Amino acid sequence: MLKRPDNLQGALDLLILKTLASRGPLHGYGIALHVESVSDDVLRVEEGSLYPALHRMEQEGWVQSNWRTSEHNRRAKFYGITAAGSKQLADQVRNWRLVVDAIQRVLQVS
Repeated sequence: MLKRPDNLQGALDLLILKTLASRGPLHGYGIALHVESVSDDVLRVEEGSLYPALHRMEQEGWVQSNWRTSEHNRRAKFYGITAAGSKQLADQVRNWRLVVDAIQRVLQVS
């Protein structure tokens, strides 16, 4: 059985931005659920990492937020990706692919 990765350091911004780009505005819990679901429960985004990251990304101008009523009739802060966030996402995807390709080459060496 595979062990679930303990942290997503370096990939969290990428996962958040990609989720918002593909799903549209979501509250934090919705972002976490989406990542967990799409990754077949391999990746888990903990609140203690998610909300500080969203706050930092909002300060960077990559996401914007507003208060809305959630699907459970509760007031929640929803986050959406900005134009600057879309550019950042493209940069991070490009960098992530370089890293993955490099790791793949190392793993293939016998």
